[in-house]
Amino acid sequence: MTRSVALVTGGSRGIGRAIVARLARRGHAVVFTYTSDEVGAGESAAETSVLGVEVRAVRCDLRDTDAPERMIAATKELGDLVIVVNNAGVTGPIGPLSAVTDETVAQVVDVNLVATLRVCREVVRRWEAQAAQGDRSIVNVTSIAARTGAPGEYVWYAASKAGVEALTVGLAKEVAGAGIRVNAVSPGTTDTTIHARAGRPDRAREVGARTPLGRPATPDEIAAAVEWLTTTDAGYVTGTVLDVAGGVR
Repeated sequence: MTRSVALVTGGSRGIGRAIVARLARRGHAVVFTYTSDEVGAGESAAETSVLGVEVRAVRCDLRDTDAPERMIAATKELGDLVIVVNNAGVTGPIGPLSAVTDETVAQVVDVNLVATLRVCREVVRRWEAQAAQGDRSIVNVTSIAARTGAPGEYVWYAASKAGVEALTVGLAKEVAGAGIRVNAVSPGTTDTTIHARAGRPDRAREVGARTPLGRPATPDEIAAAVEWLTTTDAGYVTGTVLDVAGGVR
């Protein structure tokens, strides 16, 4: 039998690392990307190697024009690509829109929205050309910020994630006839290092305390929702943005 393969962007830490682990435990071979975190990438691959499936890390900048082709090529060596999770994302420093630089805006939009759109395009091209049978699933990781707008923190990040949600809904309708499902998971505040990289290491605890559940999410709680959307249990779910936000609306 041909082994099923999952592709995950941004799999060296946080939510992405938890997604890699869950998909590997489900028996999929996994290719994941990372930008610079060699240590985290090695740890992520090592954690899942004991499960008896092959997990490979591919270092690439998602803004590179050949990034989607390189990622997809890496999956071909392992088996049949059936799952794509667009998880990688950046915020830039926390602050008001008036203080953000053009460089930060360009990086955030390019990584969060443009790269996700390009990965989706290349994967859909290949799946449609193969006239593939069986369930094929794309899951995009967005953010509750797409709805709240993240005022005073990173409205440019919120805007990029809102774009990903629009992409998810539109593409799902476009490719449903080809047997391709496209969904998104919208996390609330999650306890990862993204907050420290944005300049607020205590943000997850502070914001999480104000949610109805009174705490931030764990990466694995977000990964569980992503995993479910890739399974046949969610076979009639497409074009859906699934909130995992502790009750925040």
